[in-house]
Amino acid sequence: MPHYQHLLVEEDGPLLVVSLNRPSVLNALNAEAHGEMAEVFDYFSAQASLRVAILTAVGERAFCVGTDLKSRHQAGSDVYPASGFGGITHRHDLYKPVIAAVNGLALGGGVELVLACDCCVASDQATFGFPETRVGLAAVGGAGIHRLVRKVAHNHAMWLLLTGESIDAAEAARIGLINTAVPAAEVMKTAHRWAQAILRGAPIATAATKQVALRSLELPDIESALKAEYPLLEEMLHSEDALEGSRAFTEKRKPRWKGS
Repeated sequence: MPHYQHLLVEEDGPLLVVSLNRPSVLNALNAEAHGEMAEVFDYFSAQASLRVAILTAVGERAFCVGTDLKSRHQAGSDVYPASGFGGITHRHDLYKPVIAAVNGLALGGGVELVLACDCCVASDQATFGFPETRVGLAAVGGAGIHRLVRKVAHNHAMWLLLTGESIDAAEAARIGLINTAVPAAEVMKTAHRWAQAILRGAPIATAATKQVALRSLELPDIESALKAEYPLLEEMLHSEDALEGSRAFTEKRKPRWKGS
């Protein structure tokens, strides 16, 4: 992997760990950071050997407080790659799981990053909020409004979006914004444990599951979802790994996935 100015990136076998590395500005993202993240997630998407990513941040104070407003002011507008805020919020064809590991403040775009991930573990000291209206903006750049109203109950979403107030990690877990809150020292341990649990599944089955889940959300009802076509699901059903799973279960051994 190349060296990045605003990120730390580590490959550990099939796992990619991406850490925002701008702690002096609470990991707020500028145009260069967005570009680096887009490049990293392009790489993650393209590499067959990589199966799961963890998105986290350097420092104890903040995961990400959203847009670097000083940088935005100088540029005159938001500058995002085609794949969206942090190179991930508008990436609609990534069927590899991404786990958010939140170590501190997650505000505005920081919550948009969380919402773009598949699951989230957070420090019990973390806080979450959408302060956009307080600086004359709305949480649309990273699809925050669109995802939040689909993620949590409408009244919880509207309270967060309209008041600009923040909630703690326990409340974020209660309303379903994140999966769980744990002591700070356990955040990355938990994220790695979840990653290993995902990696026990067949690669094609994991990808097919995510594709079906995401595409189903675009359809109006269960009947439509059941009738829809999911290319990765068809690939999974005719894969060697589908046969291997049955064989391994019958032979009472661990499956040996081929990724096909």
